Amino acid sequence: MSEKLSENFTVAEYIKSQTATRHGIDNSLSEEHLQNAKKLFANVVQPIREKFGITLITSGYRSPDLNAKIGGSSKSQHCKGQAVDLECLKESNADVAMWIENNLDFDQLILEFYTPGDPRSGWIHISYNEDGKNRKSVLTASKINGKVVYTNGLNI
Repeated sequence: MSEKLSENFTVAEYIKSQTATRHGIDNSLSEEHLQNAKKLFANVVQPIREKFGITLITSGYRSPDLNAKIGGSSKSQHCKGQAVDLECLKESNADVAMWIENNLDFDQLILEFYTPGDPRSGWIHISYNEDGKNRKSVLTASKINGKVVYTNGLNI
């Protein structure tokens, strides 16, 4: 049985990656990253689960090798155990993002590739700093003319 990060989430589901499995990449957490992840789940992910029910992790921890393989930013908080991408099955990603913005402490909240009027579109990126010094940065990511563009706030 996998170690728990919170009441409803395990380390196994946070580190699971089809890309890592396919390419034989070790995606294990260091002790420091495990402690970061426990704080992320206690302060952000578990409260989302308690409010909205079933919550799916679409991208969790990324080892440096995995992050490089998928073309992630070298500064990604996913590589520190501080970030997760998720979706809630019974609620619009926009509504979940608005609730997070108004109710939780976080470092960065990004509503990614959401299409207004399509509640199942996109996903939510959320991060938490273990030191509690969170920026409360809120962004929306969109693809415009083939490029990813970040705008301030939730543009829904």
